[in-house]
Amino acid sequence: MDVVEAITSRHSVRAFLPRPVPRETVERIIEVAARAPSSGNIQPWKVHVMAGETKDRFSQAILEAREVEDHLYVAEYQDYPNEWREPYDSRRRTVGKLLYGAIGIPKGDREAMWKQFGRNYTFFDAPVGLLFTIDRDMGVGSWFDVGMFIQNVMLLARAEGLDTCAQGAFALYHKIARKVVGVSELEIVMCGMSLGYADPEAPENNFPTERVPLEEFATFSGF
Repeated sequence: MDVVEAITSRHSVRAFLPRPVPRETVERIIEVAARAPSSGNIQPWKVHVMAGETKDRFSQAILEAREVEDHLYVAEYQDYPNEWREPYDSRRRTVGKLLYGAIGIPKGDREAMWKQFGRNYTFFDAPVGLLFTIDRDMGVGSWFDVGMFIQNVMLLARAEGLDTCAQGAFALYHKIARKVVGVSELEIVMCGMSLGYADPEAPENNFPTERVPLEEFATFSGF
């Protein structure tokens, strides 16, 4: 698979097959992904990889916590703006409608939406779950570096015939990540990621997401 195909075929997969992914495959992906650009070559990314019993314990701990004391769990960074504006608000609403429409959840069905969002925390049944972290004393530029590392992981997964879903939802439960996975207090949980083989029949894996035309976000000079 060439890089263009890897980029254009990558999408957020929210239903995975139970087919296992060998540890050596995951190691190869992460090792190559670490060739990502890094200012000063400081390589600020860290990744915690889970499978089997560890992943199950982590998922169960989060699912239990969100049912009884969900309000106590907040991320250590601000993900979205305080107030939405266009065109960003319309874009996020559109993808939400497409997702919930694909799986048959009607607008306003909060219970079904809550249950579906909870599937984030089972890694959508993927056999491998990852948590990406960064030391909390790193600057904003280092977050760019980790973002490029994460993108490399997703593209390399495609090259292996795998799929992924990057999940900021895990940032909320950093306290549980510290208890179950051993994430240090020195690290900020940036996001999680599901990794495995996509279920091709699942409707949540088969709705289109569009990208805006080039002229809406790029300018060119001197050509």
